[in-house]
Amino acid sequence: MGGTVERKTVRTRPAPAGQARIVRPHPAEGTGVDSESTRRFVVQIHDARRMHFDFRLEVDGVLKSWAVPRGPSDNPSDKRLAVPTDDHPLEYRDFEGVIPQEEQGSGTVIVWDQGTYRPTSHDLAGAPVPFAESLERGHATFWLDGTKLHGEFALTRFRIDDEDGTRSPEAWLLIKANDRQAVHDRPGTPDPYHARSARTGRTLHQVAVAEWESAH
Repeated sequence: MGGTVERKTVRTRPAPAGQARIVRPHPAEGTGVDSESTRRFVVQIHDARRMHFDFRLEVDGVLKSWAVPRGPSDNPSDKRLAVPTDDHPLEYRDFEGVIPQEEQGSGTVIVWDQGTYRPTSHDLAGAPVPFAESLERGHATFWLDGTKLHGEFALTRFRIDDEDGTRSPEAWLLIKANDRQAVHDRPGTPDPYHARSARTGRTLHQVAVAEWESAH
């Protein structure tokens, strides 16, 4: 996907009925900070003006969010651009449906993956670093235990200045660690048009058709 991804406003759309499935992490896997206090994450596919994946982590009572044009990958060789977007309310992690055309960010949304995560960031001395602080520092590692994504990932902030010295907008890289959950022999991200929801098993097209039929 070319170009920039527009920032989104915080939405207060009510979540659909039902609760997100929470997959508990395995205590023996990984070394984590806050291992007794797991937090939720969600990855939504958003068929907006530009197709992209929204990667969201529960941090300090909100969903910290990044738009990932090519989607998160469980192949360590894939370094995915992640553009920060506005924080979203926690209830938005359950949203699956169609945002009307007259609203910002219009388009169909499905929950591609969901589950829990554990922060794993440490400083150079090996001491745990609070997750919000690690994001502020520009490098955060975390263990995902979702329906589809598993293992350790990292978010690393970077900037590429223009030739005239003008600072570019902030961007991040989302990268899978080379652990036992990594894949190496296949693409790490599905075709978004054929991907199925972790909540309902539906595709983007099926969600859009169901919304249209319910409105007519």
